[in-house]
Amino acid sequence: MITADGTPGSPCWLDLGAPDVRAAAAFYGAVLGWEYQSMGEEGEEMEGGMFRKDGKTVAGLGKLTEEGARPAWMIYFAVTDADATTEAVRSAGGTVRVAPRDLGEWGRMAQYSDPLGGQFAVWQRGNNNGFEVADEPGSLSWTELYTSDAAAAKDFYGGVFDWRFGDMELPGGGGTYTLITPAGLAEERMQGGLMEVSKEDLSLAGGRPYWHPVFAVTDCDAAVAEVTGNGGSVQMGPADAEGVGRLAVCLDPSRADFVLLTPSGN
Repeated sequence: MITADGTPGSPCWLDLGAPDVRAAAAFYGAVLGWEYQSMGEEGEEMEGGMFRKDGKTVAGLGKLTEEGARPAWMIYFAVTDADATTEAVRSAGGTVRVAPRDLGEWGRMAQYSDPLGGQFAVWQRGNNNGFEVADEPGSLSWTELYTSDAAAAKDFYGGVFDWRFGDMELPGGGGTYTLITPAGLAEERMQGGLMEVSKEDLSLAGGRPYWHPVFAVTDCDAAVAEVTGNGGSVQMGPADAEGVGRLAVCLDPSRADFVLLTPSGN
């Protein structure tokens, strides 16, 4: 499970780069019940801000400005020293996309690509720990990496974050799924997984690996209806996954990918 305690190596923040901030705010408000709070002055064009659920911050939203970049969610992992993590990324063959920098008193961030091009980020807390709620309806409950080389991904991310991995075979010959747990924590603190797929299956990111978020919802089918009713689309599902729950892989109107999950027992 993911928590909001900022444990090193665990997800602690995520934000969406979108070409149309107003449209993205409306879409996720309809699908996940989020309220959007702009960081700009009242009346200004919205360039970015925070998503909140029941008054608690769950994610960020900003204008997509990087030339050639696709709309996508960026997942941040907690670290104690962003500079040391940057050196670990370089040593493991990754690329620094945004060098460590301070965001006022909030904390320190950096963004990277893994050796095959999968993008991710880190957060070194200042007076801000990241999102305020996780693993509840309307919040992040899991993270997932699709990659063309699972062994290479385990070597890289294991070296950078000291993650622990456990492989399981998917039903019906669906392949091997690797579970991820932060160093030193028990299995119930598993935070995500990675799966090897073909490069053809990575077409959304031009053949490069990509991370995406899994959001918990109380009713997957109802949430999917909001996705399609508000300009999004569904790549897979809704479908039942044994021991996991009912899930659907979705795209928002700008084709940023995410997963909706109603966990088993809900």
